[in-house]
Amino acid sequence: MGILSGTEFYAWHFMPFSNLPEDVKDRDSLWVDLPNDLFDPEVGHKLYTRYISELVLAEKLGFDGLCVNEHHGTAYSMMPVPSIIAAALIPQTSRAKICVMGTPPAIEYPHRLAETYAMLDVMSGGRLEIAVPLGTPMEYWLNPINPVTARERQAEAVEVMLKAWSPGSPHRHTGRFYNYRYLNVWPRPFQKPHPKIYFVGSGSPETIELAAKYGFGYSSTFSPIATQLAAQQRLRELAAEYGHEIRPDQTPMTVQVHIAETDEQAVAEMEPHARLFFDVLLRAGRFTDVPGYLTLAQFRKRNGQVLPASHGKFDWEGVRKTHRIIAGSPMTVAHAVEKWAEDARTTRVIFQVHLGDMPHWKVVRTLTYLGEEVIPYLRSRAQVSADDGPAALAS
Repeated sequence: MGILSGTEFYAWHFMPFSNLPEDVKDRDSLWVDLPNDLFDPEVGHKLYTRYISELVLAEKLGFDGLCVNEHHGTAYSMMPVPSIIAAALIPQTSRAKICVMGTPPAIEYPHRLAETYAMLDVMSGGRLEIAVPLGTPMEYWLNPINPVTARERQAEAVEVMLKAWSPGSPHRHTGRFYNYRYLNVWPRPFQKPHPKIYFVGSGSPETIELAAKYGFGYSSTFSPIATQLAAQQRLRELAAEYGHEIRPDQTPMTVQVHIAETDEQAVAEMEPHARLFFDVLLRAGRFTDVPGYLTLAQFRKRNGQVLPASHGKFDWEGVRKTHRIIAGSPMTVAHAVEKWAEDARTTRVIFQVHLGDMPHWKVVRTLTYLGEEVIPYLRSRAQVSADDGPAALAS
């Protein structure tokens, strides 16, 4: 059976600073207290130019969307303000949606964030999408927000943003954390009433319920496949209780991918970059310990582990068995993605095309194989599934 008709394909870039000395591998964490003396602005300038060009290339190759995300105080990502990267992409692209995945509203003034997203939506002509995270535990070491109140603050911040985008401004908001006498966003969003919104997380029930309450999408990133499928099924069930129906495009799945001519070549090429990504760049040490970040029930359920076991630990065979990570030839990748998308009942596939210190030529080759072979094949399969029925599939 082919993937669902109308499936869209996105390219996601983390934009890491990978030009690091060898001894960073001896550090307990590459987050929060990593000295910024290790950042070379000249190298950073070249990397920004290169990374943005890779996303621009993805649109030229036929990708439907581009994703950027936010992290603070880490070489893992050079995007503490992803809206700036989105703004840089807008004039260099014309068709692809741009998804900011995203600023945690709990650590930002929500009215200002609503203004930022409205600007980007107007600048792009309505191509903006938004993903709303709580933020990793490490973010709360760098921002003066009490993690005990983070979830309440997030929920109220989302309420403020939606109110700011609603017709009939100015509005008034009086809450526990935010008070606005004149909640009045200029400009207002291009899309009505606002851009498409997703929540992202690691499967916390509270985040899933918040997404279900509004009928928004949800994606759990870097979680095992079984955990993601369970979270999105729970989203469908809860959303129905709130009177919403979750569409297939609201449950995106992410795939870490590398493509070469043969499976063996692709695995050999991807492994060292995956090792740096999982074993070094994701290592956060004691900064994953943030009292109050998880509810007591979730803390017990996770046995005190706030982040997935894959963070800061490289188990190549293990992670390939439990997560959506694929290295192979174009057809090997296409078949794996087709199976995963079918199981997830999704029409949104997000490819992470760069890992660790992967060189430009490898990223370009993977993007090219995806754009010229994998995505066209998957689209043809979806078209057969939608238009010609079981007989065509059987043949």
